[in-house]
Amino acid sequence: MTDFNNPTRRGVLKGAAALGALGLMPMAGAFAADYPTRPVTMVVPWGAGGGTDATGRMIASLLEKRLGETFNVVNRTGGSGVVGHSAIANSKPDGYTIGLVTVEIAMMHHVGLTDLTAENYTPLGLMNADSPGVTVNANSEYKTIQELADAIKASEPGTFKASGTGQGGIWHLALIGWLLSMDLAPDHVTWVPSEGSAPAMQDLIAGGIDLVTVSLAETKAMVDAGRAINLGVMADERAASHPDVPTLKEAGGTFALSTWRGVCGPKDMDADAAKAISDALAEISKDPEFVEFMNNRGFGIRYMPPEEHAAFMAETDTLMKEALEAAGLAKS
Repeated sequence: MTDFNNPTRRGVLKGAAALGALGLMPMAGAFAADYPTRPVTMVVPWGAGGGTDATGRMIASLLEKRLGETFNVVNRTGGSGVVGHSAIANSKPDGYTIGLVTVEIAMMHHVGLTDLTAENYTPLGLMNADSPGVTVNANSEYKTIQELADAIKASEPGTFKASGTGQGGIWHLALIGWLLSMDLAPDHVTWVPSEGSAPAMQDLIAGGIDLVTVSLAETKAMVDAGRAINLGVMADERAASHPDVPTLKEAGGTFALSTWRGVCGPKDMDADAAKAISDALAEISKDPEFVEFMNNRGFGIRYMPPEEHAAFMAETDTLMKEALEAAGLAKS
């Protein structure tokens, strides 16, 4: 939001009006054309070398090309994502600090880590979404998602074991959501906490668990090696990177979920700066360099303009609340 009460802003407006009266410059879009005039900071709430960091650096590079100014990526880690997300939300809304807001913003406040919600940000464009798959050992007796779902529904609680992340993590919530959609208890399948997808996949191959619910990108190595099979994906549509993997909805299910990354500024961000960045992000989402980068890493491209981005974050917040409450992890 433009601050017309700011003395500096008033002075610029008066000067621009004077020049406009002399016919030396057009008034319309003057500030949009001027932004940015100095380096912009892009905050990444997660560590260097991870998927969010890599995605953020690619977006920053492509923003530089379009807007003609440096975009510096700064990793602000800690507090399970709270530190970085707070840095974005609490920055000046002048357009010179933006960041990548991730799905955790729909989870952290429900478990008492922060008061921040999606309403503390100005959404500028969703850029990525990766839905969890349902993956089994290549030697599993279940060859389709329907066969596995039917077996789980017919089983006694605790018969099946699953893994993919720590207790209450996004991939655990994916399993809970799927179970709830089948009218099963959230612990009908026993969750075996792990330090991430890699050890979970190793446990799957070793026979210690029956299924994993992590992103398709994280199963790629084992699937390509013929040691695991992706039976389904918890998405509204099949993943472009895995067109042969059906959605749960195709098998009669109703559940879909995704972990996502979107570019945001703080609440009430300067409208001209917000438009400049959101317009650039719309172009970047179709840029061959960005598409190739994401596809090579197995990351799903899912672009949404600001209004849709805002609605998507609100929808995810409701979904995460339900899953966390069902798991007994939500704080009142």
